[in-house]
Amino acid sequence: MDASVLVVGGNQFVATFFRRLRNLVSGRIESASHLDDVIPLIQTQQPSILILQASFADSLELCRQIKEQPQLVAIYCIVVEIVPQLNENESWDRNWELLEAAQAMENGADAYLQIAAATELGVYSVAEDRLLLAHIRAGVTQVKNYRQLMETNDFLSSIALADALTGLNNRRALEWDLPRQVQNARTRIAPLSLIMLDVDFFKSINDNHGHLVGDRVLKILSARLQHNLRVQDTLFRYGGEEFVVILSNTPPSEAQHVARRLRCLIADQPFSIEESLAINVTISLGTASLKPTDDGKGVSLLNRADQNLLLAKNSGRNQVVSEGSEF
Repeated sequence: MDASVLVVGGNQFVATFFRRLRNLVSGRIESASHLDDVIPLIQTQQPSILILQASFADSLELCRQIKEQPQLVAIYCIVVEIVPQLNENESWDRNWELLEAAQAMENGADAYLQIAAATELGVYSVAEDRLLLAHIRAGVTQVKNYRQLMETNDFLSSIALADALTGLNNRRALEWDLPRQVQNARTRIAPLSLIMLDVDFFKSINDNHGHLVGDRVLKILSARLQHNLRVQDTLFRYGGEEFVVILSNTPPSEAQHVARRLRCLIADQPFSIEESLAINVTISLGTASLKPTDDGKGVSLLNRADQNLLLAKNSGRNQVVSEGSEF
């Protein structure tokens, strides 16, 4: 059985369980006897199974803390109580055992086991080893399934928020991110600006050269914009030949400067589609900056940038129309 396991408890518990696990599983087995070492060790090693000594100080609190962290919640936590060997005429208080199990599960444990100490000859119960191994197998399967599900979700999320043609963030990503940018700007009392831009005469490019060339123009444009924006800027394909740039921590005057720089960047260098075809491309841009009266979702901010883009196109294209904004 291949499993990555972290054993946490007192020195004797750790030493005993370390030897016991070596006979049951292959894979990496780590140990910790100080609670302060556990979470850093989990974060670096990412074990599938955590075995906690029930009587170890604050072990259940540690279990609860681990399960409250989204990046650690998948770890399968087995709380183990080591009990002495009993004579034939002795028995455990069943009520106590159930209460201990309930307390462990209430603190996030996935399993609670009472395991007898080794005999004087160092022999462990075969049945208990089988039960322990069954829990480890179940835990490994559960963690594997959880991690695969998270990878699938991440992949689907990336597809849902990415534009298939250009690889940029798409309109859905903008609708998700813009309200957060607005909230962050207001919390930090920082400026926030937008650029909305559009490819001039894009329909003519499609009509004269075909849609494949039009797609190529959008890809080149996206790459050129992406490579020339600042670290804090976020580029989105809004739809068709329209793009939006969120300029965080950017006042109106600086937004206008960025927009003018992007306009020159596109207009001054023809788009080389193939050896025999180079196309002169220009863009029109409208900027807007956050005002105290803007809504929390950024809709009014986006609308003003769109209106300024429309003014730029109606005024002859290949230009920037900006607004002054009080903040």
